[in-house]
Amino acid sequence: MKTVSNGERNSRRLRIWELALLIGLAVFLLTGALSLRSQDQLADKVVRLHVLANSDSEEDQALKLKVRDRVLERATELLEQAADRKEAEALLRGQLLELEEIAAEEIAANGYDYPVSVELEPTQFPTKEYDGFALPAGEYLALRVIIGEGAGQNWWCVVFPPLCTAASSDVPETALAAGLSGEEVSLITEADAGYKLKFKSVELWESLMAKLSGE
Repeated sequence: MKTVSNGERNSRRLRIWELALLIGLAVFLLTGALSLRSQDQLADKVVRLHVLANSDSEEDQALKLKVRDRVLERATELLEQAADRKEAEALLRGQLLELEEIAAEEIAANGYDYPVSVELEPTQFPTKEYDGFALPAGEYLALRVIIGEGAGQNWWCVVFPPLCTAASSDVPETALAAGLSGEEVSLITEADAGYKLKFKSVELWESLMAKLSGE
């Protein structure tokens, strides 16, 4: 009868651990790829609102919030007519000048002469948690309001669907009404207990892909 040495036993144990680690890595990468696909699909259905203050001074930060409120109010009114992201984008692009004028009026009303620009463009965002939902990191179409130098802390949320103004309990219904799937709603709400892990897998997957591509 052949005896197995301690060295052979240790080698077998090591191979089992290596196999387990490889399987775990494969599962994680697959989860990351699937979650990234979900994030891409989600990004195709939402519009973010991104407001950049002139600086981090207390006054400029307070002004940022006042400008945000005015722009958000008008944008929300406009997007009541939008059935999906495509219609939301068209409505916002048609009213960028009006939104810019509203922002400029609010700035002037508060005694400042900062220039302001309002743009609609793809923007990279980190993972962000809100009241009742969260969004994974990634590129999203954003309505960007840049006040003055735009060098201060910024504020961002979701203008379509109107999740910024919805009560946390209404987020799933509001998101579904705007065309998000049940899976996507599950991804952004705590109804899916693993959403934070999924978001992290998206970030690590993107980081890995960037390294492999030499970026």
